[in-house]
Amino acid sequence: MSALRLGVVHSRFNAEICDALLESARGEIARSGAAAEFVAVPGALEIPPALQWLAQSGRFDALVAIGAVIRGETYHFEVVADQSARGLMDVALDCGVPVANGILTTENEAQALARRDKGGEAVRVALEMAQLKAALADRWR
Repeated sequence: MSALRLGVVHSRFNAEICDALLESARGEIARSGAAAEFVAVPGALEIPPALQWLAQSGRFDALVAIGAVIRGETYHFEVVADQSARGLMDVALDCGVPVANGILTTENEAQALARRDKGGEAVRVALEMAQLKAALADRWR
């Protein structure tokens, strides 16, 4: 079986946290032997459309979303957290490509930095789901 192909979309907002998540994801990709392409977007709400464009290309076995949404003093946190998660699910269901959610939603930066390994975890989830999709397709041929 050839190396699985991942598309990774990462947010530039909350750069220190997203860079740590991205480093974790890159490490896991290297360990897995998967091939990956990376796309940067301004923030978490921009991740779903970029994922959709990658999914529509037909080039990827799975997709990974990397970002961080940290609660502030306004309702904006809920909107961004909810809508980015909904967007990821919509892409997965509409396009039939596994999408792993590595977008952190935390109360503060300390909580987010404590979860810097979630980028690698999202890569592992994406790879597992891509393998499951392929196995089910083989079973049903």
